[in-house]
Amino acid sequence: MQSLFLVPEQFPQLARALDEGRWVVACLCAAWCDVCKQYRPGFEALAAEHPEQQFVWIDIEDQADLVGDLDVENFPTILIQHRDIVVFYGTMLPEPRQVARLLEAQLSRDEDELRREASSSAERKQWQQDCNLRSLLAQFSS
Repeated sequence: MQSLFLVPEQFPQLARALDEGRWVVACLCAAWCDVCKQYRPGFEALAAEHPEQQFVWIDIEDQADLVGDLDVENFPTILIQHRDIVVFYGTMLPEPRQVARLLEAQLSRDEDELRREASSSAERKQWQQDCNLRSLLAQFSS
């Protein structure tokens, strides 16, 4: 993907990134949000530091059909996914280094470990059902 800003024409590319095993780091924000506007340059810089991963900026209003009923309580909300495993979903302080540390910690784990953790709590199990980008993309395209 050339732009961080996710538009429907890029949905197939995002699905391919997940299929190919690339890590996806999505920031769910809104154009009207001042915190998001301030956070965006740092998120873009983080994406530039990790070109092997797929970073996307999802405007929850512009892409309401895709995000559907995702519970976005505050901004920025970060979603990190590897293949079909949602490893993190939640609000973070608007500090890109926190996302970098979280991503680095996840990159060092093998898939079995990721799967075990994904089913380790009710909240994480819910992420797999409700927040899975692969599932959301499939629903959108059907």
